[in-house]
Amino acid sequence: MPIRNYRDLLAWQSAMDLTVAVYEATCNWPDRETFGLTRQLRQAAVSVPCNIAEGQGRRSDPEFRHFLSIARGSLREVETCVLLGERLKYLETSQNVRLMDHCAEVGRLINGLASSLRGRR
Repeated sequence: MPIRNYRDLLAWQSAMDLTVAVYEATCNWPDRETFGLTRQLRQAAVSVPCNIAEGQGRRSDPEFRHFLSIARGSLREVETCVLLGERLKYLETSQNVRLMDHCAEVGRLINGLASSLRGRR
């Protein structure tokens, strides 16, 4: 059965949860990072579910796959910023592990969704 709405996609739902987790993890970062790493990480996190939603809205499998590829790239950006946050001591190791695990889950869901679209050719 085809997905009628992006909100039904597990990849989108998990990416939304990741974005909330990123906002919560960065709320106490230093003020000097407001327009630096904090902003970069938050924008990258927001980009993931937004690109999943936009791709699903295009109603073309090739376009949807393209936007999933962009979401995957943004997810790698999130991971990189999280790792930087830990190196700079803005994140505790436990926060880093949780965020990286969540990134891995979102990545698996995006990959699975992209694979299912390739199978519909």
